[in-house]
Amino acid sequence: MEQNRVRIADIADALGLSTATVSNVIHGKTQKISAATVKRVEQELEKTGYIPNMAGILLAQNNSRIIGVVMNDHFKYEGRILEDGYVMSSLNALSHEINEKGYFLMIKTTSDIREIPVFASMWNMDGLILMGFCETDYEALRSRMRISFVVYDGYFATCSKVVNLSIDQYGGGYQAGQYAKTLGHKKALCLADNARCMDKERMDGFRAAFAPGEALFWQIPALQKERTRFYEEHFSDFINLHCTVVFAVSDYYALEFMRFLQVKGVRIPEDVQIIGFDDIAASRESIPALTTIHQDAAQRAKTAITCLEAMRSGSACDTQIILPVTLICRESTRELPCQTL
Repeated sequence: MEQNRVRIADIADALGLSTATVSNVIHGKTQKISAATVKRVEQELEKTGYIPNMAGILLAQNNSRIIGVVMNDHFKYEGRILEDGYVMSSLNALSHEINEKGYFLMIKTTSDIREIPVFASMWNMDGLILMGFCETDYEALRSRMRISFVVYDGYFATCSKVVNLSIDQYGGGYQAGQYAKTLGHKKALCLADNARCMDKERMDGFRAAFAPGEALFWQIPALQKERTRFYEEHFSDFINLHCTVVFAVSDYYALEFMRFLQVKGVRIPEDVQIIGFDDIAASRESIPALTTIHQDAAQRAKTAITCLEAMRSGSACDTQIILPVTLICRESTRELPCQTL
């Protein structure tokens, strides 16, 4: 197979050109080459099926056109981070935007922050997009990397060459709480696996809008088997709480708890109503379809790439960006009948 591989020298010999001229056409350096010569070279490349070593070409250039996306493979994903609905939606939107802009997408999952600088430098990346790491991780990266990067939902002080691209976490929770209150609910249960950062903001917003109604909080286990056991052990407690609406900080948790309740014979939305956050594809396909807070993955991806391009060119770019979210009302919620108020 190696013996039949077409070389730059073969193309040059066939056209009576220098190898430097053919190489310059392949690498896009055609400013000093006539249009006719460029066309001849391109036609010969196509005819012979020449395939350049793209990795070598990209690494040799100052502008590799590679955008890296790194996700924290947190233990709560149990080795299935790329199956998560929010992650899939984000990657799909980023892939589309990166392709539209003529870049290459490279994905990495890791729980070790120390791997990121090596990953970025090894592939001479134009920029990075990071998801799911904590504040101390980003602080460490700032001191170890010169490459510009965008963070999805970071919590850290403003810094040059780093953009914190978030959504209106508090506002989304507020919309959910306001809607639940409008429907006539007086007692709610909030579900999250922690009470920090974006989950805290979402629940704080819900509570603020839901007042003077009572919004309780269950900190559920991060691992699926432990959550199932938790729900089983606390099911009677849940019934005795008489909460008529549940607000989960993610669609994943909302849909999981909804399925658990349905297996137990609890009707959704007749007995209990559910509100999620993110508007992943599964929220639209569930029965009943899930009321949730929609975040625009496409808008976020477009903003991320725009910021990376601005930082690379030295243009001004906001380092703290908050994108809007919207309440999407579906069948898992409805106005309470008067007799239950």
